[in-house]
Order: sequence, then C-alpha cells, then structure tokens
Amino acid sequence: MLNAKTTEKQTEVRQPVVAIVGHVDHGKSTLLDYIRKTNVAEKEAGGITQRIGAYEVLHKTTEGKERRLSFIDTPGHEAFGGSRGRAVGAADVAILAVASDEGAKPQTLESIKILQKHNIPFVVAFTKADKPNADAERAKQSLAEHELYVEGYGGAVPSAGVSAKTGAGVSELLDLVLLLADMHGAPCDSTQTAKGVVIEAERGSAKGISATLVVKNGTVRKGQALVAGKALSIIRTLEDYSGKPIAEAGCGRIARVGGWSELPSAGDAFRAYENKKEAEKSLKIHTASGERNPKKSEKQNEVNATRVVVPLVVKADTAGSIEAIKHELAKLQSEKIEMKIIGAGLGDIGEGDLRLAGSACDAVLVGFNVGADSAAERHAKATGTKIHLFDIIYRLSDFITEIAKARTPKEKREEVAGQARIVKIFSEEKSTQVVGGKVLEGVLALGDEFRIVRRGERIGTGRTKELQKFKEKIREAAVGTEFGALTASTFPLAVGDTIEVVRIVEI
Repeated sequence: MLNAKTTEKQTEVRQPVVAIVGHVDHGKSTLLDYIRKTNVAEKEAGGITQRIGAYEVLHKTTEGKERRLSFIDTPGHEAFGGSRGRAVGAADVAILAVASDEGAKPQTLESIKILQKHNIPFVVAFTKADKPNADAERAKQSLAEHELYVEGYGGAVPSAGVSAKTGAGVSELLDLVLLLADMHGAPCDSTQTAKGVVIEAERGSAKGISATLVVKNGTVRKGQALVAGKALSIIRTLEDYSGKPIAEAGCGRIARVGGWSELPSAGDAFRAYENKKEAEKSLKIHTASGERNPKKSEKQNEVNATRVVVPLVVKADTAGSIEAIKHELAKLQSEKIEMKIIGAGLGDIGEGDLRLAGSACDAVLVGFNVGADSAAERHAKATGTKIHLFDIIYRLSDFITEIAKARTPKEKREEVAGQARIVKIFSEEKSTQVVGGKVLEGVLALGDEFRIVRRGERIGTGRTKELQKFKEKIREAAVGTEFGALTASTFPLAVGDTIEVVRIVEI
C-alpha cells in the first residue's frame, strides 16, 4: 500500500495538477463531471472530448481535510496525441481511465507510454463499474498483457474501481491521487518569479488571443508581463479556470490570460516579468536566438514537384485542434499527394479565408468547432465556394481522407481477365474466323477485346463477335468451358494460339 513520505521541515508544495488520460469514450469527462458536479460530457459534440479542459476541485478526504486539486481533461481520440502529451507534461500526477467493460485499447497504451516518458506517477481508474458487463479483473488482465501491473496483480500501480454514474469509488480514487501527489509533490515558492506551461490557446472575437496556463512555480499577478515563446502579454485581465476574475494565481493553479501579441504555442513554457520592459528584453533575446527554418533540399523539392498538391485553409477553435488536424493530414501524405495547409488560424472563417482559398487551385476550406461570419457567407454564396464545417474530429478526418483518395493520381495497370486456347479453326473469311477453344483462366465474354499470343509473343489483337456452347448462343464462357466463337482480328488465329482478355484497372 502507498505510504506518504514525511519530512522534518515543512515545505511549500504546489496544489497537485492532475491529468486525466485514456482511450476515447472510456469515461474521462464523465468522471470529471461527477467530481466537479457538472454535466460537460453530454454537451460535447459526438459525446467525446475534443479539446483540453482545465478545472479546479475542492475535495474532502476521508480524514475530513479539504484539499484543492487542478485537473486537466484530455481528448481521447487518436488525433489529439499532442494534447495528451502536453497535459501529462504539465501534470504532477495522473489518472489513467480504463473502462471496466473494455480494458486496454490503443489510446490506453499510448497514454501509458506518455506517462512513462514523462515519469508521471499515476492511478488507474477502472471506470463504468456500474455496467452489467463490467469486469475489473478482465480489465486488469488486459493491462498485464501489456506489462502494466496494478496492485494485487503483481505490480505497484494503485487502482480503484469507480462509477461516475453512482459515484461509487470516486472519493477513494481522489484520496489515492492526493496520496500520490504528497509522495511525489513538487516543492514551490510562491514568492518567486512565476513560471509554467501554456496548455491551450485560442482566439475569440471578444477577448482576442487568450491562453490557458498551469502555474508551476511562483505567482502570476495582474500587471505583470508574460512571455511564452515569441508571444507577449501584459496582464490586464486574469481569470481562473471558470472565467472568474482573480488578482493572482499561485503554484498549481489554472489561469487564463488574454491580450497576447500573437498566438502562443500550446506546450510553450511561460515566464512572468514585473514590467513590460523586462519582458520585451527577454523576448528580443529569445527571438534573436530562435531557430532558423532550414531550407528544403533540391531532392525534397523534386519529390514535391512530382506530387499532386491539395491546398487547404484550416480554421479551428484552439491551437490543439489545429495540431490534431495537422496530425490527420500527415497520415495522408504520400509520394503521390501532398495535403498542404496554405493558411491556418483560430476563430470563425472570414472573408479573407475565402479569398485565400480562392487564390489556390481547387483549395479545400474547412472549419473545426467554428462558424463562418456573415461576410464569409456572402462571399461563399457569390463565388460558389464551399465551406466545410465539422464539430467531430473523426468526421473531419473521414472527409479529408475522401478528398485525398479522390485526388490521388491513379496508376493504370493491365490485368488478364480471361485466357483461352484456340483448339480448332472452323472457317475463315476476310478478317473474321469461326474458331473453337477452351477457357484456361478467368472469363471470356461476348464483345471482349483480346490480344493474340503465339509462342510467347504478342502478334495482334481481336474481338469476340459471337459466342456459342453446344450451338447455343451464350454471353460468356467461364474457366474450363469449351466454346465456339466468331472473331474479328488484325492477324489470323491459328491452332495453339492463346487469346488474352485484358482489363485496364486504376490503382
């Protein structure tokens, strides 16, 4: 059983940051809904989480103590691997949700790898324990088959069976999470310069560019300046996870900050400065030492020149969503086709996006979890430009997959659909002959065009004008059938010749 470590000296420990990870539809958001006493999961498109959510919860332990935790809910769909990685990287501990009625699935295994990569301690929550077909033992066995062993199953990973529907086991799960956090808790100093991680960024019509942050050390306060990557914000509005204005956010807290000079990248580390001058100085140094974009080699350009390019303009609600769409597009790249984003941004589709799409040949304009403003709709109607909007990632993925399939150049290849041997020549008149033969392979059909092969060499072509079997007209002759045929050919057939029916197929 877990035992919390004790030290003689009391140190300041940050509020635990907990990432919830696992396979799609394994109950992560529903579990968090129960913990938060909300109902977010039912409002999500398709019933699945498609963006990072950050929340804070007050939990009363079995000992009667009230403890605050910060939760980061992650999308389970395969496309959001980057979001899961960022959430885990910002966390102190994690909950791995595994459905009791399904066990380990692909994103379960991916989540385990991410947790192990970041060396994050975690608890396994066997969810949906209230279902009639729930089988926690079978779920534990499925994890063991992938070399993850929970307590009582030959390992040291703590676990708990929970039901987000009834609440059974949830309090015990949170106690386990806090115990893990106390064992591995990171010390912090709220008096230090604030540092942390950007876990999501978005652009809104009212607030402009805003970012959701996890404070890892120090305290973020109004009036400070923040730098994340190449983005700068002078904090005039500071909000908690729920959008409520706050004066400061300390260690382990979730904060929302607006007013950025440009969109910070999700996953960027941020640092606070007491004033704009200090922040700009740091930003100038950062920009000067930034990486230069390497030039593509001539070989790469040659490869690109041989591919069909599908231009795309992509708009989405968050940086994480853009990342997920790029992930889906990357899976479609091949030697034949390049899915190339010529424009990407956050917020509703505007007239400028349509003009950009119109400047490229057969560009595709897609929006994810966004709409189109009135100017864009008028422009689309006037020009006949199609705007493709989606609120479920797998439907967007299916759409771009079909686009890629339709535009991928097809290779033409000959396939032998039928082969017959000429065994008798009954009559010959000008360019036609009446012959007898036997189908050796495939099918010979009325009207088929064929090529004549003699002693391994192609010597001419022809066509079947009539087919008979036992003096009865037929439309086709299958393998093994002896037939009579009226043929027209460029070169007279002879006994022993092979005729091959060839189809041109696209691959």
